[in-house]
Amino acid sequence: MKFTDYLYSSSKEIWEGYKKHPFICNLANGTLDKNKFMKYLIQDYLYLKEYAKVFCVGVVKADTMEEMKFFYSSTKGTMEDETAVHIKYLTDHGYKIEDVEKMEYNIATINYTSYMKSIALTGNIKEIAIATLPCTWSYNYIGKYLLENYKDNLEENFYRPWIEEYSSKDFNDFTNIWLEYVNKICNDLNEKEKERLKDIFVKCSLYEMEFWNMANQDM
Repeated sequence: MKFTDYLYSSSKEIWEGYKKHPFICNLANGTLDKNKFMKYLIQDYLYLKEYAKVFCVGVVKADTMEEMKFFYSSTKGTMEDETAVHIKYLTDHGYKIEDVEKMEYNIATINYTSYMKSIALTGNIKEIAIATLPCTWSYNYIGKYLLENYKDNLEENFYRPWIEEYSSKDFNDFTNIWLEYVNKICNDLNEKEKERLKDIFVKCSLYEMEFWNMANQDM
């Protein structure tokens, strides 16, 4: 069994919950309140800002030039490619990104990003990789699920660009590169390491669920 399969099996119930979450279901069928979506995008933009910093620590702690390039490309992809959808939606609805940068972080955003940054600062390269994995992987997981199961509703769906971003070939390729990297560096773990990394993955998967819960609240 690949290590990523082991990680998924440890959090399968949580991940199945993403697909059934009211926020995701309403987004998929186009009935999600637009103001609620904008508030979510603001928090997710702020989250990605901190997420990119975790990758930057990965660059510092990397052992090889290849790993440095890997974490650098992840930083760049997060700051430039993934945030592009956020910026388009937000600016189209009257938000200025410089104002968004100054907005208050929700407690769910703080809790999740603080945990990842603490792992990055105190942990090793494997722990950094595992802490950052649930975000990228679960969004691709959700995106592909929505594209497959709601494709007939996409034409007029306001949230189509979001769904297409996370189900796109580029994002899927990026996710697969991450999965391959994790399996490569975690192919010879002792039981203590395996348990530690599983705990990080489960905790970050739970933080993802808390983020969706936050997004679904009337803020």
